Amino acid sequence: MRIRIVGTGVMGRGIAQWAATAGHTVELADARPESVGEAVEFVRGMLDRAVRKGRSTAEEAAAIGARLVPLDSPAQPGEPDLVIEAIREDLDTKAALFTDLEKALPATTVFATNTSSLPVTQIAARLSDPSRLVGLHFFNPAPLMKIVEVIPGARTRPDVVDSVSALVRETGHSAVVVSDTPGFLINHAGRGLVTEALALLERQVAGPAELDRIARDVLGLKMGPFELMDLTGLDVTATVIESIWAGFRFSDRLRASFLTPNRVAAGLHGRKTKQGWFDYTEGAEKPAEKPITGDADRPVWTDDDELRAALTEAGAKVTGTLTGDAVALVTTWGTTVATAIAAQGLPPERTFGVDPLSIRTGRRVLAITPAADPAAARDARAVLARGEKAVSVVRDVEGGVAQRLVSSIVSVAASIAEQGIAAPDDIDLGVRLGLGYPRGPLAWGDVVGPSRLLTLQRALHEATGDPRYRPTRWLTERAQLGLPLTAAGTAPEDV
Repeated sequence: MRIRIVGTGVMGRGIAQWAATAGHTVELADARPESVGEAVEFVRGMLDRAVRKGRSTAEEAAAIGARLVPLDSPAQPGEPDLVIEAIREDLDTKAALFTDLEKALPATTVFATNTSSLPVTQIAARLSDPSRLVGLHFFNPAPLMKIVEVIPGARTRPDVVDSVSALVRETGHSAVVVSDTPGFLINHAGRGLVTEALALLERQVAGPAELDRIARDVLGLKMGPFELMDLTGLDVTATVIESIWAGFRFSDRLRASFLTPNRVAAGLHGRKTKQGWFDYTEGAEKPAEKPITGDADRPVWTDDDELRAALTEAGAKVTGTLTGDAVALVTTWGTTVATAIAAQGLPPERTFGVDPLSIRTGRRVLAITPAADPAAARDARAVLARGEKAVSVVRDVEGGVAQRLVSSIVSVAASIAEQGIAAPDDIDLGVRLGLGYPRGPLAWGDVVGPSRLLTLQRALHEATGDPRYRPTRWLTERAQLGLPLTAAGTAPEDV
């Protein structure tokens, strides 16, 4: 196949390397001609690097490099089978390019835009034949990120969708077909983690470093939400959050945070500005955890069988009744420690919460109320640290940190499924490969259990009164019917 890449910046170069490595002849063009030569040299440099690292042979690298064909201009006449555009994110600029390409190239050439945020339908609408244009959204770096979103516009031909999807899969990448909606699939699904993390910070449940530790160590994420924002750039993240929120008519589930605009205005964008949620200046140290200073031998009482077993295994002094100076450890699901204290008549100064999702992980989460005795809280932390566990201390809040993060991740994904933006399998595949989650969000919901997750979301909704936590129909129906969240189920068109 002959593929033309228009735009030879970071994404264009990566896509060119991906296509040439797969055996295709790759034409390279850019509005700035000198950028084309730079791109060719860059790709060949990456190929030489692969040879030095033993991932390729010199002969293979030479053959791939020979398939790169520089062009004088983007609309140079020719007969490419596919044109992939990777120029700046501006609707008029992209539409003008495709208008020029339509005049210069055969009607059989398929057009693809690598836009990450603009509506594919609106780009295609400027063409005399909008049926030939499709969204083909790669992620950076394109050769390594094994996922591509295929986005049909309102008038894209089905055969175009099928052919570009097959092309992606033939190269070893995965293709997921996504509706032409704000954020498409992966950027949309990613709002579940980041928006809820910001909501927790708004309420001062814990600081960015502690929230990141819980996300990594309890939920198994590769990066916490705040270090992820610093890596991406808060200016970029905030724009994506705002655009997707506005695109879905200010959905409560996708609500933006009041914390980000001032930080963006102040230039606290993350790694690229050396200051973000964390300090990246030379010599700056990562936020340190407070040392364990309490009495790990203080007696504890708990109402949770799993926690009791885990603490007993670790050698803690677990008592059967809450007497003497024993500290009480309760687990809550969608509710607060304060509610448990009031309902059970527990001593508020020495009663604390433990997130049940954290019990068998490397980090346990201890929730404290305003009535807590600091010395008793330090002892509770020391007891929970038995067995070489890390312990995060957070402010008491409905559901706790890990529960709310998981609930939001699954809820946004369920909403995507409910709206038919992507199929359940594609949602999980796209999020797992595109965001690096340990499992797809719908499969994650099945691990927690649809009925248990519905209980959590109903409790959060009732306790907060915030429609952000209202359960989706997708979750509610499947919990009631005994179906997994990953099941598409029977639709009217199946009958």
